Amino acid sequence: MSNILIIGGTKGIGLSLANALAKTNKVTVVSRESSDELASDVNHVKSDVTKEVFEYEGDQLDGLVYCPGSINLKPFNRLSIEDFESDININLLGAVKTIQANLGKLKKSTQASIVLFSTVAVTQGMPFHTSVAAAKGAIEGFGKSLAAELAPSVRVNIIAPSVTDTPLASKILSSSDKKEKSGERHPLKRVGEAEDIANIAEFLLSDKSSWITGQVIGVDGGMSTLRML
Repeated sequence: MSNILIIGGTKGIGLSLANALAKTNKVTVVSRESSDELASDVNHVKSDVTKEVFEYEGDQLDGLVYCPGSINLKPFNRLSIEDFESDININLLGAVKTIQANLGKLKKSTQASIVLFSTVAVTQGMPFHTSVAAAKGAIEGFGKSLAAELAPSVRVNIIAPSVTDTPLASKILSSSDKKEKSGERHPLKRVGEAEDIANIAEFLLSDKSSWITGQVIGVDGGMSTLRML
């Protein structure tokens, strides 16, 4: 049984991942809010990692997943410096603080795994994404560099989803029409579900991915690589 720490695991992808992992692992979820949907054997700690540093209580940590993100879609000229600072704080600095605080415990594992989250918008150059793409682009650079520095004892990989039907994307997918139109932009003709992303995160935390590190893995319905005729 592995010890897994999930930051932001009471909604969407994090919730799906926490409940799946809890079947065979000891899972601790840290978030600002609690959730009745969390499996009963998941240990939940209420904390905001963007404001305070969280350190895992156990001696050894086998997996760390940082889920918090933002979707602040505005024209560049309507974004304030505070918007950029907020996105960097949520998406990057919270992860940096959490990993630094728990690195010693990760190194005690035989091969720990860190999973971070980016977005397809980093590679695709989408309008109105300047702030979030900047923050997530920083996550990709950070994750790759960290993977090189921590190998071979700790693996680090980044998942880059496209739009996924979670509470974070509720404004984008606020109606069945919006959801259908968004799905049509993807070669697989649908938006992602939380389980689609959680399944890959679960794989990256497992021994089945033991020869994978420093990768940005697109889980995006084909959007980042395919152009349909």
